[in-house]
Amino acid sequence: MPRKNFKPLDFTKVRTYPVAKRISKVQTALLGKKLTKGASVRAFLRSLPEILAAQNLQEIARKIADCHAKNRTVVLGMGAHPIKVGLSPLIINFMERGIIDAIALNGAGVIHDFELAYMGETSEDVAAALKDGSFGMGEETGSFINQAIIDGSKNNLGIGAAVGLAINKYRLAHRKLSILATAARLGIPVTSHIAIGTDIIHMHPKADGKALGDGSLRDFRTLTSVVATLDRGIYLNFGSAVVLPEVFLKAVSLARNLGHPIGHLTTVNLDFLQHYRPLTNVVNRPTMHGGKGYNLTGHMEIMVPLLFAAVLEEL
Repeated sequence: MPRKNFKPLDFTKVRTYPVAKRISKVQTALLGKKLTKGASVRAFLRSLPEILAAQNLQEIARKIADCHAKNRTVVLGMGAHPIKVGLSPLIINFMERGIIDAIALNGAGVIHDFELAYMGETSEDVAAALKDGSFGMGEETGSFINQAIIDGSKNNLGIGAAVGLAINKYRLAHRKLSILATAARLGIPVTSHIAIGTDIIHMHPKADGKALGDGSLRDFRTLTSVVATLDRGIYLNFGSAVVLPEVFLKAVSLARNLGHPIGHLTTVNLDFLQHYRPLTNVVNRPTMHGGKGYNLTGHMEIMVPLLFAAVLEEL
């Protein structure tokens, strides 16, 4: 086979144009601003470049504030990580202000919320306890939560409501730090979406599969009823990589199946790593036919306070 003969191009014929005619994505008006010592939160936020994630952060803050002003629904779905990194007081503040209208947790979120309410601390050293099989075997955690779920099932309550009511009923010492107890006190829907075997309370002798399944199914239906009101609303996903993105997608489909369009939806995924399911099931798919999805990446203990501060400045 003969060797190909590549002829040199004539680069003198390259066509150019005046750069002033080009559309540029970065202009001087979008650049960051200098800060002075002792600057206010508002000044700090106004100093951020209006580019990429900083721009998205401020857009999201404005949309949350706008939803609050127009009495549209804002739902927070989250894993346990926001609780473990100390964000419960901030979330509770937004619940009390009426900015967050409903909370959806995974099973671990209930556990860490209870432990904070019960003893003011949580998050055991898994690696150290796994060797001798003591990981997840804390008596009070398994006993209290499982009993609350059993009692709740008998009274037609979901897991979130049942545990929140129990925390208040028994006046746990640090209940003011409990998202579940706050939701019960305020009458805000709070749900828990479990996968059997994923949570330490499922190892406890009191674990009752019937009550767990009944409570979580009730919570799924409660969440779907909330999601049905998300037309022009906002769904926030903080730190749940699998369970809540899957649950949310099914809730959206079910609500639309029942005649609720949920159009112009804003969705936000915030986590320190980006994963397939939140990107697909929270950010992209639910907003394909109207609305907008956002991804924010960063350590939650920094990003959530920053976002919430931005929201407060927009109110």
